[in-house]
Amino acid sequence: MKKLSVLILAILPLLFACEKGSNEEVTEEVVTDTDTESTVSGNYGEFVSDNGVVSMDQMYKELLADGAFEGKVVGQIKEVCTKKGCWMTLDLPNGETMRVTFKDYGFFVPLNAHGYPVIIEGIATRSVTDVATLKHYAEDAGKTKEEIDEITTPKEEYAFEAVGVVIKDNV
Repeated sequence: MKKLSVLILAILPLLFACEKGSNEEVTEEVVTDTDTESTVSGNYGEFVSDNGVVSMDQMYKELLADGAFEGKVVGQIKEVCTKKGCWMTLDLPNGETMRVTFKDYGFFVPLNAHGYPVIIEGIATRSVTDVATLKHYAEDAGKTKEEIDEITTPKEEYAFEAVGVVIKDNV
């Protein structure tokens, strides 16, 4: 009996230790290219409705005028992060791409979502990165002196932080 109570006392702290800490459960679903379309389409992150959605052209015009945009945009996914689905890109009307990240790294999209129509909700920003900063980034990336010296003009960049994403069926 004494051995049983010692065993119970030894196990009890382990059981309660599992209860402590964060109550949030982090799940990460990895989707491969062999998964079906039904696993691609759907809502990721916060729920996003079709109400109030604007075109990529409208969002781009507002970005040019105001430097920022907040709302919902419809587009088509060009690329998806191949490791986790932690970012994607959409084409802009000017021929460049806009990187879409997910607020607080809180959700991911399927790895095989490229080419699918999408509605994203969040905040888009436009910024200009100066030459000195671009050269600094190039140095950090291990570029050669010649490559760094070729950087002579500032670069305009576009980014979107999404709180929610709806991937539509690919028709």
